[in-house]
Amino acid sequence: MAKVFRRLRLAGTLAAALLGCPLLHAADAARFDLAGPKVDVHVTRAGKTLPIAQVPNLQPGDKIWLRADLPPTQSVHYLLVCAFLRGTTNPPPDNWFSEIQTWNKKVREEGVTITVPAEAQQVILFLAPETGGDFSTLRSAVRGRPGIFVRASQDLIESGFEQARIETYLAAIRRVPPDDSKALAEHSDLLSRTLNLKPNGDCFKRPVDTQSTCLTQAGNQTLLDDGHGQSVADALNDGSNSDLINQASYTRLAGGGNYSPYVGAIVDLIRITSTLHTAKYQYIPAIAFPDGDALNLRLNTPPSFNNPKSVIVIGLPAIQAAVPPPLRSTDPEAISCLLKPAVVLPVEGAPLVYATALAHDLALHLDGPNGGTDIPVTPDAFRGGLVLAHLPARKPLPIDPSLTSDVESKPAATPESHPAETASTPAPHPGTNAITGTITGFWGFDAFKGPTLQLQDTPGKDWKLADDDILIAGRENHLMLSSTGTACLDTVSLDTSAGKLVETKWKPAEKPATVDVTVSLKSIDPGSLHLAIKQFGDDKADTVAAKTYSEPARLTALELHAGDTTADLTGTSLDQVQQLTIDKLVFTPAPVNFPSNQDTATPIPAPSNSDTQLRLTLPPNSQAPKLKVGEHLTARFSLNDGRTLTLPVTVAPPRPAVTLISKNIGQATPTPIHLAGDDDLPSDELLTFSLKSVASFPRTGKIEISNSDDSLRTTLSVSAGNLVLQNPHTLLATLNPIKDFGTSAFGPLRLRPVAPDGTTGDWIPLVTLVRLPTFKDLRCPADQSQPCTITGSSLYLVDSIATDPAFTSPTTVPEGFVGTTLTLPRPARAGFFLRLRDDPTATNTVTLPILPQSSAGATAPATTAAVPKSLPKTQ
Repeated sequence: MAKVFRRLRLAGTLAAALLGCPLLHAADAARFDLAGPKVDVHVTRAGKTLPIAQVPNLQPGDKIWLRADLPPTQSVHYLLVCAFLRGTTNPPPDNWFSEIQTWNKKVREEGVTITVPAEAQQVILFLAPETGGDFSTLRSAVRGRPGIFVRASQDLIESGFEQARIETYLAAIRRVPPDDSKALAEHSDLLSRTLNLKPNGDCFKRPVDTQSTCLTQAGNQTLLDDGHGQSVADALNDGSNSDLINQASYTRLAGGGNYSPYVGAIVDLIRITSTLHTAKYQYIPAIAFPDGDALNLRLNTPPSFNNPKSVIVIGLPAIQAAVPPPLRSTDPEAISCLLKPAVVLPVEGAPLVYATALAHDLALHLDGPNGGTDIPVTPDAFRGGLVLAHLPARKPLPIDPSLTSDVESKPAATPESHPAETASTPAPHPGTNAITGTITGFWGFDAFKGPTLQLQDTPGKDWKLADDDILIAGRENHLMLSSTGTACLDTVSLDTSAGKLVETKWKPAEKPATVDVTVSLKSIDPGSLHLAIKQFGDDKADTVAAKTYSEPARLTALELHAGDTTADLTGTSLDQVQQLTIDKLVFTPAPVNFPSNQDTATPIPAPSNSDTQLRLTLPPNSQAPKLKVGEHLTARFSLNDGRTLTLPVTVAPPRPAVTLISKNIGQATPTPIHLAGDDDLPSDELLTFSLKSVASFPRTGKIEISNSDDSLRTTLSVSAGNLVLQNPHTLLATLNPIKDFGTSAFGPLRLRPVAPDGTTGDWIPLVTLVRLPTFKDLRCPADQSQPCTITGSSLYLVDSIATDPAFTSPTTVPEGFVGTTLTLPRPARAGFFLRLRDDPTATNTVTLPILPQSSAGATAPATTAAVPKSLPKTQ
């Protein structure tokens, strides 16, 4: 309460002066609702320029650019005076005052730049109507009573901070539908937390249709102390801790409660400036609302152009060291899901981050390979935190087995380097897929590091019942579900035996990566039950099976094709399956990296997800069982705990299977390059190959060709004319890489058959697609000790060239090479050796006649580039 009492005492001592200024006394001292002029300001420091809206503090040496944005029809000339202050007892020197004639054409168009002098502590602007001796009068007033103007500068800034928070709250509340009481309460709570405001709780006791009006009008609301707004204000003033300001605002001098919950520094500001008046001038305060370069001014008193004329007083940021925003996590133990739509990171502690533009270029830095990832974030008081500008489009970060070591290995940040960083950085919970991210950004010109948050960027896996919970029919049950991560959990639904989905209630449990699910079974009969778990970022719901006893495994379907020695099981928690029995056939889980059998008629497709798919196989060297297509069988699964589950299965038609018989590469364009690999296919050549189908290949079947990551894909078919049936089992195919894939295609290609119903066979390798450069000629000088020059085009496709197959001293071509010549030692008459960028493992030969090098060609032209041998080899 120290600051409140100080303001009240000051108000009392200035009461007599207030009575001497009837214009100000009659005005509503708390309302700054008169639009004033606009002043454009930006600040340059160390070559970097920021608009005034992003500048929280000034420092000696800063260059302040000023320009009064007055209308062309301005009839009264305004003098803009910039004055620097250096304390209450130390009047500033005369050269700390700058006179700016705003009506001057050059000043109006270009503005004026002023440098902050050393030892200055505050800077204040005056807009005064032009009159005789105006500049000297203002300078004398400041030098005569510097303490008054120091205090006015401080309170102008503090008032601006308060009003920015208040207006942010009011604007946000008006966005809520006035008839939505729940939304009003929720957003008011979020705004109160991020802006450190205490709204009037009695508003929520009123009728619904009046609650919004109550929250946005004057009443019993109170502006609370806050972490950053107060720390900045204390730095501007004397460092004392302020308390609730509403007591001062309810005094008669403060306006008797009009906008009283929002009045803080304004109480002092009005009284200080009202004591400053001479025969020529009286001083009226202006609260600045920065928007980019513009200082939009609001006045509480109409300016007077009669004596005493009104001088508008404007405060600029204090000249001091930066006070970074003390952002902190609302709950350090909470984990935020980056996959959730419109992610909001709950961060609080610095309301000016949400109410002003002082904090800018904020980002969430995720540690990871190649320096990590920065995701822009935007402060949003309406939603109660920092909002990710976009969802992270990236691969999931790997989980370090020693999750805490990463934090411990980082050098400890000192208060000087990161004053806003918390003392302890939370480490991800061991055994979860949680990662950490740190809020970074700029506070004005200074970079700062905010809190480190726990995050989750992949859906949780391995969902299961924890602690051997048992469901009891006929009553409400509590189940503990565990996973590698629960932050992305959206809903948990109960799937009953009758096929009815019943949504459950859940909440995070005290144990990490665990949720407490409330399941009501009062109207559910005993039987098989499943929990459907829907997560953000995963279109497919995970399921956990349960009965009156713990049953973590759920079997969804079994796929069994005639002629196969394997069967594919889908479901969840399939690591509990010990074996599968169908009649007398016993299948056991196959190794995770079970190789595909390309030499037999029984292709073995690999499962795409080992957690939800399980491949079971007959013992090695077993013959394919003689099963009839369409035969209905019962599959019995033995679990590790001794229980058994059954699943109906229908024998599906055999998978299509083919083998590669032969292939021929047509060479339409002569080239001196002789490819060493039989599997290398020039990208501009046609490939003709033949296949043998185990079963009769249907006319509507297809051959699918792609690279390993499926970024290149094409289909050959009879209808398209690029697939011909020589007989029911022999296929002739033609691939045109340029037509099917384009000029940027390269790398290994594979193929597989596709049945008319979409059933796919196994992938088998086809060729490696390579792009060839064009070599025009090889010229060598008479002096055999001098290197030769190769001329050609598309030389960026060359990895390296050498005169010997071992590439003892190769000439390596760097990435992005655009030259037309290469150099190498004189090769043998048999030619030189070439490795292509698309297949650098194959050693190819190039046969070119050696031509004499003319005297004019002894030096490479300026438009060509020779590659030195010392360049590193690029793979």
